[in-house]
Amino acid sequence: MNPKFQLVALIGKYHTQASASSIANSRSAVEAVAHFLHDQGCEVVLEHDTALNIGLPGYQQLTVEQIGEQCDLGLVVGGDGTMLGIGRKLAAYGVPLIGINQGRLGFITDIPYGGFASSLGKMLQGEYVEDHRSLMNACVMRDGRCVFKAMAMNDVVVNRGATAGMVELRVEVDGHFVANQRADGLIIATPTGSTAYSLSTGGPLLHPSIPGWVMVPIAPHNLSNRPIVLANTSHIAIEIVAGRDVSASFDMQSLASLMHGDRIEVTRANQHVRFLHPRGWSYYDTLREKLHWNKGVATP
Repeated sequence: MNPKFQLVALIGKYHTQASASSIANSRSAVEAVAHFLHDQGCEVVLEHDTALNIGLPGYQQLTVEQIGEQCDLGLVVGGDGTMLGIGRKLAAYGVPLIGINQGRLGFITDIPYGGFASSLGKMLQGEYVEDHRSLMNACVMRDGRCVFKAMAMNDVVVNRGATAGMVELRVEVDGHFVANQRADGLIIATPTGSTAYSLSTGGPLLHPSIPGWVMVPIAPHNLSNRPIVLANTSHIAIEIVAGRDVSASFDMQSLASLMHGDRIEVTRANQHVRFLHPRGWSYYDTLREKLHWNKGVATP
């Protein structure tokens, strides 16, 4: 049978400062998946930086933009961080993504590398579940103009420096004053990001289908400052009132240094990321496995 996806781009896990053994492991995994795709009748290309960093010859190389314009599918071999990075970049093109997990947790790269063939073979024939994930646009406003902008799939985080005290943040939602918060920082997380930093600071889990965000203070001075779920149509503004070495991070992959009076404005992005999962996939199965729910308890 002909595969549903003819031209497939492979995006691998790589770090420019990675050890030789780590690069070799990434190269071996990407090569194994590439051979499998070829055997299934797919044409395989490599994302440019993947090919450059893991040194796998013999495949056509495409930039992210070319992948978006030409490919039917992006296949990530790595961890959630790799998926976050490529997901933001390909969202504008609507290219679906499948994740093969070489990392540790794997909330969004959910096919274990050790058994990828059985799941991936069926998905290439059209047996999959499609899952859309929302994105956030963020802009740092200074003296009335945007000095830094970024997109986030997980979260926007404003926090203090490593050696500084608390920060004071003025929070507005849709132009309405919410509170001045003194804390180590503040997280605005999507449902995808609700299993990341937000969860470790006491935030709730949000099902991916919920059109909402969660706003979570980090170690607040006033313990009555609690997480709150907001509509993702909201316009959130966070103003830096006081504190030293304050910064904002976007999916922990891009960073902006902030000054007093800066405002971080967060709005919903028009694009979304398309994830494909094996047929029968369930968000609850993912939570149970990754968070070790029911460990030691008999299940039906």
